[in-house]
Amino acid sequence: MKTALILVFILIACIMTMTIALSCKKADVAKETDNVRGRVSPPEWSHAANLYEVNIRQYTPEGTFEAFRQHLPRLKKMGVDILWLMPIHPISVPERKGTLGSYYAVSDFRAINPLFGNHDDFKRLVDSTHAMGMHIIIDWVPHHTGWDHPWIKSHPEFYNKNEKGEIRDPINEETGEPWGWTDVAELNLENPEMRRQVIDDMIYWIEDYNIDGFRVDHAHGVPADYWDEVSNTLSALKKPLFILAEGEETYLRNDSSFVATYAWKIHHKMNDIANGKDNVNALDTLLAAERDVYTYGYHIYFTSNHDENSWAGTEFERMGDGHKTFAALCATLDGMPLMYSGQEEPLRKRLAFFEKDTIPFKDYAYEEFYTTLNQLKKKNQALWNGEHGGLSRRINESNEVYAFIREKNGDKFIGVFNLSGKPQKTTLQVPVTEMNIVFTDDRLTLDTGQNINLGPWEFFLFSSK
Repeated sequence: MKTALILVFILIACIMTMTIALSCKKADVAKETDNVRGRVSPPEWSHAANLYEVNIRQYTPEGTFEAFRQHLPRLKKMGVDILWLMPIHPISVPERKGTLGSYYAVSDFRAINPLFGNHDDFKRLVDSTHAMGMHIIIDWVPHHTGWDHPWIKSHPEFYNKNEKGEIRDPINEETGEPWGWTDVAELNLENPEMRRQVIDDMIYWIEDYNIDGFRVDHAHGVPADYWDEVSNTLSALKKPLFILAEGEETYLRNDSSFVATYAWKIHHKMNDIANGKDNVNALDTLLAAERDVYTYGYHIYFTSNHDENSWAGTEFERMGDGHKTFAALCATLDGMPLMYSGQEEPLRKRLAFFEKDTIPFKDYAYEEFYTTLNQLKKKNQALWNGEHGGLSRRINESNEVYAFIREKNGDKFIGVFNLSGKPQKTTLQVPVTEMNIVFTDDRLTLDTGQNINLGPWEFFLFSSK
């Protein structure tokens, strides 16, 4: 009798445990469903893609859509997948900085900067891009407008005001101090009518010009519930869109429709390593921490972009002789790599931000380098973006050399990077078995623990394909 009672109690305990476990699982699923409710479908074509930022003003002597369009065959051959165009809208005249002003001081969200061309020119560029199998996104500025935007007069309630009741320029959300962006007026993102107008303007470019998404400026400075509204509205269009956030706050990817975010912390860590202020162990720790907090999408890795080039300096200034090493690292980590206009030349000068300053295209000396990296990502699934590729795992111990492996569906990649200006040697915790040495026609087999010698800033990429 006692034994029977014990068995009954054990059975009841098991049932209760299973019930609690199922309830927890349902709660987790419900939570996950709530987080992704209204999410825009991420495009399948972004899974193995790279991103190329286009500065129309500086790209050609003409600085027009049509002049840039002539570069499309070259960029297609280089393996570029997604073109990101810096703001294409007219630039505000009042409070303008410099001669031509900032691209981000928008005077009309539905108009075209006349210096770039007209609506027909832009439509031709989009159509030509699609005809070549590439995709195109445009920069979007939801946080502020220029001082001659029609809303300044017609809807002053769309803007934030100072203590005198005057429309003001943007304030740093963290410090409460002005950013110094005196050429723009800060929108009141709590105003529901203003939100609706901005979202309608976004839809205009999607439906009328068939663009493939947006890079959103200062996305982290916009209320989270605003991005909920954007996500729910754009998802109703039933069109896969690639939406990149300038920011790396986790909610932007986990809870909204952003497919990707900037890897600012990792970028700055690479700059620190290049200048001897930190080592590869700090980079590995940061990569692991970043990976743990995101449940969706992937980071964008870069050695340059328009902000870095103009304000912080070229990759040659910031990374010195390691600039190619870090570019190869950005192309092979488990996120999407970004190139800025002219890096294939390479671009060795800072571009003036408020003036005409043409990129001196001539030799395209780094074009083959970037082509090889772009094509490698496409053919080796281990290198695809985020969860579509393999998770990187470190396979060596060193303060100066960073080595990792990525594997997916039988494809394998191993990268070994000397992130110092001195010769180094390291050993790997896995063998290299009959793998291709990228940038050469050679194949290699190495036993576990066998020494690999690297010159200053030298790197090796081993691929199963």
